[in-house]
Amino acid sequence: MLNIVLYEPEIPQNTGNISRTCAVTGARLHLIEPLGFDISERSIRRAGLDYWKYLDLSVYPDWQSFRSKNEGAFFYCSTKGEKTYSDIGFAEIPEDIFLIFGKESHGLPEPLLKENYDRCIRIPMRDEVRSLNLSNAVAVVTYEVLRQQGYPGLCGRGSLTGRED
Repeated sequence: MLNIVLYEPEIPQNTGNISRTCAVTGARLHLIEPLGFDISERSIRRAGLDYWKYLDLSVYPDWQSFRSKNEGAFFYCSTKGEKTYSDIGFAEIPEDIFLIFGKESHGLPEPLLKENYDRCIRIPMRDEVRSLNLSNAVAVVTYEVLRQQGYPGLCGRGSLTGRED
């Protein structure tokens, strides 16, 4: 299973967009507190997130709690990684895959990256620009994993209204 992990996300719109990406792809979303916003049922209803019911969501009070409850192949998505996301053979990984993204303002903590540097991956981009928007970065890497795996469980064909084949 593909898992998207947001470490202390700060911007509700990004998390909303990522939630939608998870809902349409079947990826599980993990949020690690503190969050920069409220995800109560009332708050979600007010935001009109009609796809929220399709989301597999877990929330953890801290990194240690998340790590103690999850096992698999962990990849730390950061502008500081040496490998690119497309260097990884995701289709050959038999266990659950966890793509871990940091908070919008600072990314993932440097000590965490140092401890796991062989599992740090990045999206290539120009040096003079800080980074891609978090929700866009999640979508890019998520769809690369799914592409390599043959888009498991996803609809592979669209159709036009009123078209007869």
